[in-house]
Amino acid sequence: MGIRAEFRCRCGQVRGFVADASRRAVNHVGCYCEDCQAFLHRLGRADLFGAQGLSDIIQVAPASFAFVQGQDRIRGLRLSPKGLYRWYAACCNTPVGNTLSPSVPFVGIIAAAFDHGTRRAQDIFGPMTGAILGKYAVGGPPPGTTGIQPLLLMSVIGKVLGWRLFGKVWPHPFFSRDGGAPLYPVDVLTSEERDALRPYCGPHPTAATQRAAT
Repeated sequence: MGIRAEFRCRCGQVRGFVADASRRAVNHVGCYCEDCQAFLHRLGRADLFGAQGLSDIIQVAPASFAFVQGQDRIRGLRLSPKGLYRWYAACCNTPVGNTLSPSVPFVGIIAAAFDHGTRRAQDIFGPMTGAILGKYAVGGPPPGTTGIQPLLLMSVIGKVLGWRLFGKVWPHPFFSRDGGAPLYPVDVLTSEERDALRPYCGPHPTAATQRAAT
């Protein structure tokens, strides 16, 4: 059995927790993709990147994650009309979860949101089991981050399927069970807004690494 892992945004207005948190209960993965990079640059939160533009993500079952404070601060962003829902705390632009629709049940939470005092996300969830899409890493791909990674892929797919089969979709922290509509306001970037983020992303960014939110 795991512990209750406390979550909070940078300013502390949005708080939540993952119930029964443990290494076996989550996927702890890294992602270098341009969309993850674009999202943090859109928020002006380049401070959350790991080395070479890495996003350190804890992927959990929706029903295991709940907010206890500050839900009125939560907003959603999609980089395109069919893109991931990328949720954040508008009070301080801290990411609070990436999701698809409830039919693909997972919530990907930035690991830094669990770092409090001397406790780090790695202490609770263990080290990353791997990282993907290294071809977009700033400066070039780190070893082992490109191509198909069967073990990592099987772990991610296996947990997501298990969460669906064993009823860990609801209650969902971001969608209504009645119709599956988003619980919070969602903005979709225009193609012009998305294109404006491209110079900040990828292996050879041409713009400054820090960007203020707009």
